Amino acid sequence: MAKKPPLAQSAPTLIDVAKVAGVSPITVSRALNRPEVVSQQMREKVLEAVRQTGYVSNMLAGALASNKTRLVAIFLPTIANSIFAETIQALMARLDEAGYQTLLGLTGYSAEKEEKLLETVLGRRPDGVVLTGTLHTESSRLRLAQSGIPVVESWDLSDNPLDMQVGFSHEAVGQAVATHLLGKGYKRFAVVAIGDPRGLRRCNSLIAELARQGIEHVPMQVLTPPATLEVGREGLRQLLEAGEAPDVVVCSSDTVAQGVLAEAASRGLRVPSDIAVMGFGDLTSAAHVYPALSTVRVDGAHIGDQVARALLERFKYPAGASDPVRIDTGFTLVDRQSS
Repeated sequence: MAKKPPLAQSAPTLIDVAKVAGVSPITVSRALNRPEVVSQQMREKVLEAVRQTGYVSNMLAGALASNKTRLVAIFLPTIANSIFAETIQALMARLDEAGYQTLLGLTGYSAEKEEKLLETVLGRRPDGVVLTGTLHTESSRLRLAQSGIPVVESWDLSDNPLDMQVGFSHEAVGQAVATHLLGKGYKRFAVVAIGDPRGLRRCNSLIAELARQGIEHVPMQVLTPPATLEVGREGLRQLLEAGEAPDVVVCSSDTVAQGVLAEAASRGLRVPSDIAVMGFGDLTSAAHVYPALSTVRVDGAHIGDQVARALLERFKYPAGASDPVRIDTGFTLVDRQSS
């Protein structure tokens, strides 16, 4: 007869930890949840008992008791593009210092996918939610409003905020780039972008500003996210094969722009004398490609730090929720050899 599999042991409890540590269950609870009220020696004793027993704290039970989960949900479009890395690093570091853990969700630049993620995440009752951008479904806006959970929309600004906003105007970026490049004498513009709502707003704003200043024909190639070097190469290929002859190509990101540089080099086009290139984001690689890439610098670390500050302030003073928080972090045009 085959042996029956051994019965699974029940998970260790807080009482088990207390027995191993030789202290009361309430002392274990304080050492784990309020370490500032016990001595360092006592906390180390309890943590050693936790290691010995393999105890896992029931965060849900603690959340029900305190009405706090110490969890912040962060939604990003993608992690394939390092443009958000500095923001996330600064945000997570400051939240960690304050004793908060983070949960990352990827939306793939889709408001509908963001809605589905919110359905799942809000059931965990995070203390705060950080969204990238201001484009959301009506269902998401309603659900967040009804939840009462503090929300920060980052990397963008709008006239219809959900709650708090930390970012910059993508329309202002487009206008500034158009004016800057016109001032340098460029007249034949083209755009290579991915289907990112914020990137498209920048590009459309650039095209509108060029039209206002008398340049009507601005061909644009929009390719499928995420931003990659191949997307940039394909964008320039399509422009040239369509018979376009731009003297400057404006790209929705530095990654796309570096692809345009690569395709230009493969075709023997000299940058910037034959074709100039402008990116967005000022990635660490932008200054070190050849030729060095002109771009728009956004201080991602500053955005992350300000998002964390806004959330922590709200956690500390929830009564201040009626006070508007709208922080414009701005941007800087960076002129390098590619333009």
